Amino acid sequence: MHVSATQAKNQFGAMCLHAKTGPVFVEKDGRVETVILSAKQYADLSAASGSASMADKKKIFEKTYKAWLDEQSANIEAHGLWCDDLRVW
Repeated sequence: MHVSATQAKNQFGAMCLHAKTGPVFVEKDGRVETVILSAKQYADLSAASGSASMADKKKIFEKTYKAWLDEQSANIEAHGLWCDDLRVW
């Protein structure tokens, strides 16, 4: 459901009721500014995003982008960093 900020303010109780069935997108100046979620949806979202530790996320990233990381490392080994010749005034 998409509503304007004024509608959300004036009908907050109804927006909270709608949020129990799905997210309510609050628009301001034609852009989505805020999303109203039910407590269950928020808890599910929080649990999903915080389930992996930073070390696990790093391992997943390195596995997913191994070829790109190897390519960049080889490029730096061959040519150095782009800013090696940068002089601070």
